[in-house]
Amino acid sequence: MNQAVSGAAENQTQSEVLSEVVNGVGLLTLNRPRQINALSQGIVASLNDALKAWGRDPALKAVVLRGAGEKGFCAGGDVRAVRQSVLDGTPMHKDFFIDEYRLDYRIHRYSRDFGKPIAVLMDGITMGGGMGLTQGADLRVLTERAKLAMPETGIGFIPDVGASHFMSRMQAGLAL
Repeated sequence: MNQAVSGAAENQTQSEVLSEVVNGVGLLTLNRPRQINALSQGIVASLNDALKAWGRDPALKAVVLRGAGEKGFCAGGDVRAVRQSVLDGTPMHKDFFIDEYRLDYRIHRYSRDFGKPIAVLMDGITMGGGMGLTQGADLRVLTERAKLAMPETGIGFIPDVGASHFMSRMQAGLAL
């Protein structure tokens, strides 16, 4: 049974994160397929809430992150919403990055803190913030359709979500 994950996405027409548990495995599905599952504040909050709750659940043995739709796992952060926040003078853009980086750290520490591995299914496009979600996972599964990118580096933006760390540890030439 799919159910919406509680959190900031509650007032969305359709939940931005779908959650289900199958045979002791928690499945979290990013559910913004038209935006290639770009990370909104609601998605970040919902993933954080689910991971916190599932960390304390003894019946849960592992977590899998995946993306809805045919285009890909995650195109990164919702750049339009972040830009609009800056233009409007609201603090959302600051809160978004703080919460996103906390989520990345939570994923990185999850198996150590709770003894539950996290796997990410990287089918199609995985860029920017999507790469941040994947790098702390215990298992990253790429399909033949996987397309990985850190577009921030091409526009002169410091590669965030830990990219300067994980890219510097890749085999020679792979980070390019």
